[in-house]
Amino acid sequence: MSEQQNSRPAALVTGGGRGIGRAICLELAKAGFDVCINYAASSAAAEQTAEECKAFGVQAVALQADVTNPAECQTLVDTAAKTFGRLDVLVNNAGVNADKLILRMQEADFDKVIDTNLKGAFFCSKAACKLMMRQRYGRIINLSSVVGLHGNAGQSNYAASKAGLIGLTKSLAKEFAARGVTVNAVAPGFIETDMTAAMPEAAKTAALAAVPAGRIGAPAEVAHAVAFLASEEAAYITGQVLCVDGGMGM
Repeated sequence: MSEQQNSRPAALVTGGGRGIGRAICLELAKAGFDVCINYAASSAAAEQTAEECKAFGVQAVALQADVTNPAECQTLVDTAAKTFGRLDVLVNNAGVNADKLILRMQEADFDKVIDTNLKGAFFCSKAACKLMMRQRYGRIINLSSVVGLHGNAGQSNYAASKAGLIGLTKSLAKEFAARGVTVNAVAPGFIETDMTAAMPEAAKTAALAAVPAGRIGAPAEVAHAVAFLASEEAAYITGQVLCVDGGMGM
């Protein structure tokens, strides 16, 4: 797709091919955004998500990039902006887990999660903010977790990455606010995804018992929150953490 001037707003969603990322892409497309769906390995899922986004009458493209690589993050942002002629929203959603009790956790387990979940958001935000600050408009939304707010046994690496995202969110919000760029975080709770599906039944039961709403959340419910923070209506909201957790974090 060639560079063009486009009146529609445009969004880039990392890890957008499946789960919560896919739901976010679809919700943004429904709201009228052209969408760039980033993926690391699963091209088929990302291409399918792109086709579903196009059904809303917007443009959508799938782009491969490893968010742990700063050069690839810069290229990803540049390509998204060139494809649509603009870039208004960045959603840092790409994430992995490698759950183990700390006595069994290796340095590689810790680094893998930090590099993807936290450094990936840093690299993509750094690339996107240059463009957004020049245009004096932008929305950066980071996908944190209730685990980043409250911790969880066996997830010290994941919790550290998601807590780090909250610190990154608040710091960038202060850096960019005067340029019309907002930075917020969404912290999902127990949501129905491939990651939660892989949990042992006992862990699922325990997690569900901690949710006052009494049910697991849907990816679309997280996507609704992201779409709101990406909208014009959220222009005066920055540096905040919006929990979508059925009361789990109370």
